[in-house]
Amino acid sequence: MKPLVWAAVASLALTACGDAPDFEAIQRAHPPSSAWLLDRTGLPLQEVRVEFRYRQAAWQPLDAIAPALRAEVVKHEDRRFETHGGVDLRALLHAAWQNLRGERRRGASTLTMQLAGFLDPALASGAHKTVWDKFRQMRAARDLERRLSKAQILEAYLNLAPFRGELRGVPAAAPALFGKRADALSNDEAVLLAALLPAPQADAARVAARACRYAAADATRCTRLRRLAEAAFAGTHAQTGVADDAPHLAAQFGLKPGAVVRTTLDAALQRDVQRVLDAQLAHLQDGDVEDGAVLVLDNASGAVRAYVGSRRASRQRFVDGVRAPRQAGSTLKPFLYALALEQRILTAASILDDSPVALATPSGQYVPQNYDRHFRGRVNVRTALAGSLNVPAVRTLLLAGLEPFHARLVRLGLPLAHEADYYGFALALGSPEVDLWSLTNAYRTLANGGVAGAAHLAPAPAGPGTQVIDPAAVFVVADILADRAARSITFGLENPLATPFWSAVKTGTSKDMRDNWCVGFSRHYTVGVWVGNFDGRPMRGVSGVTGAAPVWLETMQLLGRNERAGTPAPPSGLERRAGEWFLAGSAPARGGTVVPPPRITYPGDGAILALDPDIPPAMQRVFLAAAGGADAVFVLNGVRLGSARGEQVWTPTPGRHELQLVNPRDGRVLDRAAFQVRGALLPPRTDG
Repeated sequence: MKPLVWAAVASLALTACGDAPDFEAIQRAHPPSSAWLLDRTGLPLQEVRVEFRYRQAAWQPLDAIAPALRAEVVKHEDRRFETHGGVDLRALLHAAWQNLRGERRRGASTLTMQLAGFLDPALASGAHKTVWDKFRQMRAARDLERRLSKAQILEAYLNLAPFRGELRGVPAAAPALFGKRADALSNDEAVLLAALLPAPQADAARVAARACRYAAADATRCTRLRRLAEAAFAGTHAQTGVADDAPHLAAQFGLKPGAVVRTTLDAALQRDVQRVLDAQLAHLQDGDVEDGAVLVLDNASGAVRAYVGSRRASRQRFVDGVRAPRQAGSTLKPFLYALALEQRILTAASILDDSPVALATPSGQYVPQNYDRHFRGRVNVRTALAGSLNVPAVRTLLLAGLEPFHARLVRLGLPLAHEADYYGFALALGSPEVDLWSLTNAYRTLANGGVAGAAHLAPAPAGPGTQVIDPAAVFVVADILADRAARSITFGLENPLATPFWSAVKTGTSKDMRDNWCVGFSRHYTVGVWVGNFDGRPMRGVSGVTGAAPVWLETMQLLGRNERAGTPAPPSGLERRAGEWFLAGSAPARGGTVVPPPRITYPGDGAILALDPDIPPAMQRVFLAAAGGADAVFVLNGVRLGSARGEQVWTPTPGRHELQLVNPRDGRVLDRAAFQVRGALLPPRTDG
């Protein structure tokens, strides 16, 4: 009965009509498993796998697939392909007859029927298919033959056929197995691929044996085919030339299978910057430094030219260092001084006191220190900023105001997670966490005369910016950051912060040396570099100058071909006097300077002091100290103690106290600090 059943099925298949997809619809429904990022000129930058159920390459036309493979597939899978209408009745009846006699069943699926199964898995051939399932497959094949040409059917088959593992289609199988394009396959490679089709997961020996039969090969060629199959299945010749120059960008785009996205990056620059970062981090291995990131922005447009998220050899190379939040360190100081200049409470020539200071906070006293633990005494703003001195920065924050500075940073686009009071005085020294993306773009605001705008990865016309900082204040800050002599107080004259062309730059190192920054700009580009460890462990003996700065310098030199000699022209609203730049109306009439008001430096307001019961009362002392009040006197609990010019020694007593710094001429209180002394004084010890 079964031969009659199969004949009836075949007759129905030949007469049934259906709705098969057209060729373009088939192509659209089967995009590649990857997406591609291109650089700004269209060069491949990154191939990103976005479909993980299978691996399929870009669709290839029939003439881009080796003729030898096309011939082998037709010969061994469907030799009457050119003459049947989707169903090979002779092959179908012969298979039915063999099945009836109990002989080894011979496959009767044509290429078109197999293609129908590729397009609809419910129609795919299998051991458990019923007669009705076979009928549906044949009907679908007949419909395909009516909609598509033979060339289109063969092209679709070769692009969709499963080969081995996750490989789908010849364009994916040829590079994965033989390291070649589909049009470059040899005769031996073609016959091996054809031999894979009946059993894609078979081992090398079985596939080679089938290929040997297909080719009617002699012993020499059979040996060659076996060795070729073994090498192919072992991945010996797998193509490794996949574009992989910007692996961290996939998350920046909502990539779908087959997408081709053009970015603003420069592929050659991207590779060069990656090389520079890798080389510097290899050099810093003894300092326990593993990770880093680099971002290059075009000043005028905000376009990203290089985006290196990590070192290639990093154990955590999938972390995107451009977007990872880290403590900012001294990189926020230029924005603080720009605010103070803009408010006209400081000039570049103003004198600030770089000496020890203790500031009371709700959690205790805050005692800022300079990076090198040394103090310089009275320094001007130019030296304080260029030399990255911490105490003058904190004093500047006291003058400019915590809330205004916090608001300025937020307006610059820095992602501060907390309100100003949370950071307190440490805001001046970069306690907030920021990411390299936002920090570098904030420096691009300085490069653009105080005009802020968004950075972008996709080509787009430059949008209008927002004037966030006074251009005159920006110019003075940039002039300071470009001043090699001014920064020598901390960094020396020989350091990797000086470029052959004009540039302004600032380094930063976070608490416990966990983060290392170098961010700066030239006329055309802004470059940001972060160096550290993604797991947060501290570095050893690595500063901004020795860690991130060499990467910044070499990257700037790569970009230097577009730079020209000379310094930028000053904007309106500035005047030059005695070799220094001043905002209009802020220059001192007789070389005067702006000095912070007198302050009590110890004890701080809100301090709690504890008496030690193991030390005799007569030996316990508190040294009262003030800064900037040479003519002032100390008054404790209403009792005058003496001049505040030097330290005043006081024997502490338990209780609450108020210390005042008073002008002796008019009695005006210049500063005050309320503090507590806790503990009890023990009575004198007696022996008896």
